[in-house]
Amino acid sequence: MKIAMVGLGRMGANMTLRLLKAGHQVVVWDMNAAAVKELASQGAIAASDLKDLVGKLEAPRAVWMMIPAAFVDETIHKIAPLLAKGDCLIDGGNSYYKDDIRRSKELAAKGIDYLDVGTSGGVWGLERGYCQMIGGPAATVQRLDPIFKALAPGKGSIPVTAGRGNRGGSAEQGYLHCGQSGAGHFVKMVHNGIEYGLMAAYAEGLNILKNANAGKVQREKDAETTPLREPEAYQYDFDLGEIAEVWRRGSVIASWLLDLTADAMAKDPQLAQFGGRVSDSGEGRWTIDAAIDEGVPAHVLTAALYERFSSRGNALFADKVCSAMRFEFGGHHEKASGSH
Repeated sequence: MKIAMVGLGRMGANMTLRLLKAGHQVVVWDMNAAAVKELASQGAIAASDLKDLVGKLEAPRAVWMMIPAAFVDETIHKIAPLLAKGDCLIDGGNSYYKDDIRRSKELAAKGIDYLDVGTSGGVWGLERGYCQMIGGPAATVQRLDPIFKALAPGKGSIPVTAGRGNRGGSAEQGYLHCGQSGAGHFVKMVHNGIEYGLMAAYAEGLNILKNANAGKVQREKDAETTPLREPEAYQYDFDLGEIAEVWRRGSVIASWLLDLTADAMAKDPQLAQFGGRVSDSGEGRWTIDAAIDEGVPAHVLTAALYERFSSRGNALFADKVCSAMRFEFGGHHEKASGSH
């Protein structure tokens, strides 16, 4: 099957390579000409611009966009006039699902199908495959099944869940048609919200372990410092890399995220190369918005999102307000950074 890939960053380039490896033809374009040239050297069909890209496809055409959410609408505005009835546009990035609903209606009026595909796998996807959560018309999803199947991880060594019996289906292969337009990105949105919570849980737990030697630290004795009542209970100097490693084996909290954490700590035990500023690309926020609209409590996911805001210094003014109030009502002076 022939398909086009627009956007050849970390995800788009590797997805293209995986499709080529599976025997598909891929027409590629990116604003970065060097990225296009690199993939052309590995078997992709280079396009000089979007018009050239569409011209190198046969009807019914399929164009996969792997670009940041902020650029999807303008890209659709440029490429939709080049497409014809029966063609399909696919957004494999992390767009807001409500935008998918709007886009699908706008494109349907022109006879163009639109699929939203939440794609998970990161930089490891070329080797491991990509989990795909798909929204849009069932007939179009079925037509492009060879593409989704090639990108997916497949069953691999993961056993079928007990109780499924012989149900089968693409979910066991690592991709799923979740429902109508927006469904794919809705499921991926919640997936990423959960990811925030899981990451925060590992981070907080490891931080407690890192500071389990608090009893060895000399604390100042003044009105601004809470005394450690049992310093003898906090005399541990844990090797966090080794703890992450042992948790990977037989533990109930073993996961791929833990595998990656152990890998990072093996390379850099103190994680010195990182400043601790944790970004968010929107999905966590949208997950909380959906929870509010649905009236569903999401305490952990909300806290994880807010911690990301705090990591970027966005809590600093609030902290200053608290310090100011303590000084005003009690004459409390701020202690130097790093003091206990």
